[in-house]
Amino acid sequence: MTHTGQVLGPGDRAGIAWRISSYSTNNGGSCVEAGPLPDGTGRVAVRHSHHPDGTAFIVGRCEWAAFLGAVRNGEFDDRP
Repeated sequence: MTHTGQVLGPGDRAGIAWRISSYSTNNGGSCVEAGPLPDGTGRVAVRHSHHPDGTAFIVGRCEWAAFLGAVRNGEFDDRP
């Protein structure tokens, strides 16, 4: 079993349906991919889109929802 904050190795990623961030395509493709873990817990694996075989880590359901809410609210926008 994998836990929030754990780093996934390449063999642990089977069954993850990766989706690239819509911000990746608008910013030269330099962003992240995320996908739900296939265990049904709502946890999400996150990795760098340019290094799909590199480090991936797990984010819990609540943390992921908070992150997505902050993105939608523009909290990470670097525009004034």
